Amino acid sequence: MKTFTYRQQIEPPDIEAIAGLVESSGFFSDEEIEIAIQLAEEKIDQNDASSYRFLFAEDDERVLGYTCYGLIPATAYSYDIYWIVVSDDLRGQGLGKLLMAETERLIELRGGKQVYAETSSREQYKPTQEFYEACGFHQEAFLKNFYREGDSKIIYAKVLK
Repeated sequence: MKTFTYRQQIEPPDIEAIAGLVESSGFFSDEEIEIAIQLAEEKIDQNDASSYRFLFAEDDERVLGYTCYGLIPATAYSYDIYWIVVSDDLRGQGLGKLLMAETERLIELRGGKQVYAETSSREQYKPTQEFYEACGFHQEAFLKNFYREGDSKIIYAKVLK
């Protein structure tokens, strides 16, 4: 694993980095890529008024991966992982697990007690499902045909220490 640092403050150039990371995964539609960009733009525009939080892993040259997470509205201590993406050339090398662990640590510091993540049930998302399970999440719900016929939503949950 190459050397990297974490950064929480989002900056305008991160919009392009986020778009590139999400697009490079090959998993997401144009609409989903636009949503990732919109969350970042909202955070830049609204700063602390936005409930979205970001964590970036970067080296001297580029953003290597990131998470976007936040307190679920109307809850006391439940957080959503909206995005976790690692650069395509680093996938499978442990950076995602490190990002998730640091994100969980930051959530705990904010008083978070449980974390949720969701993904598609489609076969191409099997590595994503396995990733969440390897990070200690368990399947909490299965919403049949949520996205479209044959594409269900799997909601994963993890109770923090």
